[in-house]
Amino acid sequence: MASCFLFTVENYEKGEVVAVPDDTPTPWGDDVLEMKVQHGSKVRNLMGFAVRKFKDETVRQIVWSGSDKAISKTVTCAEILKRKFKNIHQITKIRYKIVEEIWEPKMEGLDRLKVKRQIPAISILLSKDALDKDEQGYQAPGTYDSLWNPASQQTRSKPGKKRGPPSNARGVGQKSKSPKPDGTPSSKKQGGRGQGRGGDRQQGKVQDRGQQKD
Repeated sequence: MASCFLFTVENYEKGEVVAVPDDTPTPWGDDVLEMKVQHGSKVRNLMGFAVRKFKDETVRQIVWSGSDKAISKTVTCAEILKRKFKNIHQITKIRYKIVEEIWEPKMEGLDRLKVKRQIPAISILLSKDALDKDEQGYQAPGTYDSLWNPASQQTRSKPGKKRGPPSNARGVGQKSKSPKPDGTPSSKKQGGRGQGRGGDRQQGKVQDRGQQKD
């Protein structure tokens, strides 16, 4: 099957790509400014044109549309425009669009192929006027700011105090002061068990040498 498929593709070349008309009803009218985003479109050019148009009071709505690899760029353009204009209502629609690919044969005796593919697509409507809140995909103005407001984030998560070591904790090898019989403080090193045993052995050796001399 794989060899047959490779043989078929090698003998065809991709031709025209036609988008099948979509009759799905949209929540915006015909007077909306439509911005179609392609994979190779420049965000700077798109935003320059859209901002100039949207500053006009007669332009009340703008819709960003993109599909396949241009979806992320479409979302980016819509978010940038929302930062430049306040109190913008939004409706987002996600769907699949059908495209027809025409494959032309390279060899005689082969038929022309027509392949239908479903690709993901997104449309983001931004409106200066109020929209239907019950419409699926509706987003009220300021929703993003309320979610990412630093003040609200601090009220949600209250970090606790960092617990440090107790004040009376002593590590190995630290000096501790203890009073002498006459009342003056003295310092001595606190060691481990091995140090205590070593000191006892050294003291025993000194006593043995003293007894041998006697």
